[in-house]
Formats: sequence, C-alpha cells, structure tokens
Amino acid sequence: MELRTMRYFLAVAREENMTRAAEQLHVTQPTLSKQLKSLERELGKKLFVRRSFSIRLTEEGMLLRKRAEDLVSMADKIAEEFHGLDEVLGGDIYLGLAESYQIRRLAAVIKSLKALYPNLRYHITSGDTEQVTEKLDRGVIDFAVLAQEPDAAKYHALPLPEPDVWGLVVPAGHPLASRDAVTFDDLVGLPLFCSEQSWDDDIARWCGEGRDRLRLEGSFRLSYNGSLFVREGLGYLLTFDHLVDTSPGSGLAFLPLAPRLETRIQLIWKRYQVFSPIAERFLEAAREAFTGDADQAR
Repeated sequence: MELRTMRYFLAVAREENMTRAAEQLHVTQPTLSKQLKSLERELGKKLFVRRSFSIRLTEEGMLLRKRAEDLVSMADKIAEEFHGLDEVLGGDIYLGLAESYQIRRLAAVIKSLKALYPNLRYHITSGDTEQVTEKLDRGVIDFAVLAQEPDAAKYHALPLPEPDVWGLVVPAGHPLASRDAVTFDDLVGLPLFCSEQSWDDDIARWCGEGRDRLRLEGSFRLSYNGSLFVREGLGYLLTFDHLVDTSPGSGLAFLPLAPRLETRIQLIWKRYQVFSPIAERFLEAAREAFTGDADQAR
C-alpha cells in the first residue's frame, strides 16, 4: 500500500463521490477508480458500496478509514518535523487536551513562544484520557493533558499549577442553587450527568462504596453538552468549576462538593520521546511557566 493510495481512499470516503474526489485530487476519474479497485484486491475486502450517485463505506472501509487517517497524519507530522529542523522561527506542535480551565496556561505558553517563533503552528485535539493517550501512544501528538494520574511507567508528567475543583451544575432556580456547597446526601436520588472516566475514578474516590447509591442518568465527554441537558431539566452535571458559564444571568449555578474534591491536571509525554526543536522549546517554556506559577500559588 502506498501513502498516495491512502490519500485517494480518504478523499473518496470524505466526498462520497468519485467525480468530486477526482477533481479535488487533480486526477482523472478512471485513474482514481483503478487505484481503489487495486486497493480492494490487495486487501481482499470490499471497501465501498457503489450507488448511482454516491459511494458508501462498508464496515471494512470504515476500519481502513480510521487506520488510513492515522497513517496520513503520521506521515504529514514526520514531514513537518523534518522541515522544522531547519526552520529556526517555527515548526509544528501537536497536543491532545482534556477539559480544564487551566488550558489557558498552555495557551499563554504558546502565546509567549509565538512572540519568539512567529512560524510556530499548533494543532489541538480534545478528548478524554482514553482518546488523547491513544493518539500519544501512536505518535500522532507530542503532548497530552490528562485529568488524572498518568502511568508513570509509560509517561513523563508535568503537573499544572493548580488543581481543578469538582462541583454540581444545577438550574439557577433549583433549591440547591442557594447553597454554598452540596454533600453526598444531596446527590442521592438525583439524575446525574458525568463523564464515564470521572464517574469511575474521581467520583468513586470521593464517595467510596456509597457511589452505588448515586444514579448516573447519562455520560458526557464534553461538559458544555451536559450543561444543555441541565438547562432542559433532564438532570444535574458533575464537572469541574469554570468549564460552563454559571455566572449571574446564565441560568445555571455551580456548587462545589463537600468535602472538597480536587483533580490534578497533568501535561504528559512519552518516555524516551524524541522531540522536534520547537516541541523541545515548548516543553522548556511550560516547565518554566508552571514551576513559577506553582511557587506563586504557594
């Protein structure tokens, strides 16, 4: 399999139309069709269901799409890294980020680097621990930000200066909204929203064996989406402070958990990772910024 053929395949999968894909790739339709048929013969699987005016992926085609996207992303990243070796004023950094208001600290580091290296380019993907560590392990990204302790055998870690604080997001008119905090007993019987990762980790750590008395109504990877369900009266969201707008007039309120529950956010990278020059500079700047901020917080 050639990388060019993977790009052809992805173009057809994206456009779902052979003619449009051929135009985008600047090749003839017969050439494109021949390449895809050759790919199907090589793999021994049918990748597309061809219809009158469109093309749909088979299950095997959907699997190949995921793998091809990884291969093409990795090839592009390698090319950019080698180009960056001679690019004194820039280069590319790839990050996978969990949700946290402290992402602003990473943004500040990147802003300071942009002043020194105007051609710095950064590529951000978001997700939970499983999603971002998978990309990190495959080498698709350089760094990940996790909302939990990383595997010390696999990763180096740099803690962000402050912990994130857990609480409950409720409609502003709810009886709990006037409270200073909510306890475990307040949560019993409520339909709760939370990420599956945090439900099994942070919330379980907070309430111990009592978690079986709590009701998980639904799970969300993005707190903003969960807050929309809170607005509709479907439940109450367990999340970090500052992730959704709970300011006066927002229609929502945030109540911290009591006893207080905190999660330490970590910037991680693979052990024995070989960085591009700009990624090295980013890590140096992050170390300096986070260490200084942590000293000030103390």
